[in-house]
Amino acid sequence: MDDIALTVNGRRRLLEGITAHTTALEWLRLSGLTGSKEGCAEGECGACAVMVAAPDERGRTAWTAVNACLVPVGAMSGQEIVTAEGLGSPDQLHPVQEKLAAAGGSQCGYCSPGFACSMAAEYYREDRAPLEHPEVSAAHGPNGFDLHALGGNLCRCTGYRPIRDAAYALGSPEPSDELAARRQSPAPAPLPTDFEAAGGRFVRPATLPDALVLLRENPSARPVAGSTDVGVEMNLHGRRDPLLVAIEQLEELRALTISDSTIEIGAALALSDVERRLDGRVPLLAELLPQFASRLIRNRATLGGNLGTGSPIGDAAPALLALGARVVLVSVDTEREVDLAEYFTGYRQTVRRSDELILGIRIPLPLARVSAFHKISKRRFDDISSVAVGFAVDIEDGIITAARIGLGGVAATPIRAFATEDALIDRPWNVATVRSAAEVLGNEGAPLSDQRASAAYRALMLNRALLKLHSATLLESRDVSA
Repeated sequence: MDDIALTVNGRRRLLEGITAHTTALEWLRLSGLTGSKEGCAEGECGACAVMVAAPDERGRTAWTAVNACLVPVGAMSGQEIVTAEGLGSPDQLHPVQEKLAAAGGSQCGYCSPGFACSMAAEYYREDRAPLEHPEVSAAHGPNGFDLHALGGNLCRCTGYRPIRDAAYALGSPEPSDELAARRQSPAPAPLPTDFEAAGGRFVRPATLPDALVLLRENPSARPVAGSTDVGVEMNLHGRRDPLLVAIEQLEELRALTISDSTIEIGAALALSDVERRLDGRVPLLAELLPQFASRLIRNRATLGGNLGTGSPIGDAAPALLALGARVVLVSVDTEREVDLAEYFTGYRQTVRRSDELILGIRIPLPLARVSAFHKISKRRFDDISSVAVGFAVDIEDGIITAARIGLGGVAATPIRAFATEDALIDRPWNVATVRSAAEVLGNEGAPLSDQRASAAYRALMLNRALLKLHSATLLESRDVSA
């Protein structure tokens, strides 16, 4: 393990005494870098946030904030990170730290290092610029700072206004700023990694074929991409897989290609990258992604991981079902394509074999003309959905010619609302049709009562979702005609 190392705050450090399941946060704190804190251990509070030098689309460095409590530190081998200690010192504060202090943005200080790292990542965003009309966006300050960058950071005592004021007071990095200058250099290339310690083995294969051979030879191996789900299981449930296989840096799993007939999204491409590279090209995903957890999570979470868990409450599945997506599965010998509606077979069970990886998700073109994503949850952002609905509808001359509806949180698996689709197709897009189909939609699946919502509430939300979609299309048509 002597050659396994990463760069922290400009200094190369050996990864000594770690196991396959040691998180980056654990290792940092054991190494004396105690600025990063553990608050929730599941990626919801941001107290553990650090900055990582990640590649942008040009191959240069983009400083990206991530949850250190979820990432196995073995996955950081060869990488470069900056913690709150690396931003500044008591004698020479970083501009972000200086503005937080001046605005009264820290009291107990527990969450402050994470806020500083998330804020610094946004501070160093290259396309951030002062807005000509800052009043048009409630989320952006006059300096172009996007407050959603702090969406995964929670403060329990200061209150958010001083923190917002600090963010909006930031200028642009000075020419002498080393972290700003670092953006012009390539991000560190991922290094193949293989080590074994008490409790398990961690491997980052050099190539996709290597990864597939490893999975075929080790049926109990656990593929890990963003680790936003695996990390929670390790921290809160003590999960210890005998073999973790890191796949998030495999080039074939990070592509995004658009042809005349399909959009294919690599299974290991981080959701923030998906959002940025699609740039609104798929309106349904453009609605979904800002509601998917927080920016800190989206900076590592992937579509492949969200589908790979087989969770019935994953936010991506309802939208992808509505889009008619297909899952591309690859093994040593074969590549196959499965309709997402046939991919889930039971609670957290799918058709993917243990020797297969999700290579990508294919979305057929053209897209439906009317689409929407409805997420019902206790919080507007950064919350698990009680019910999630994806709609994709085509309407020609007032008649519904096609409809796809994906549902999450109402059955043991994400499902297509086939009965509701049948109740819509070839009928006029009017209140009578919608009310009739809404009654069908309210009975789709077999919703349960749990801590998030009762079965009756879920059924009611399904019923109301279609009525809400119809009302929205009427408003849009009136706006266009006006």
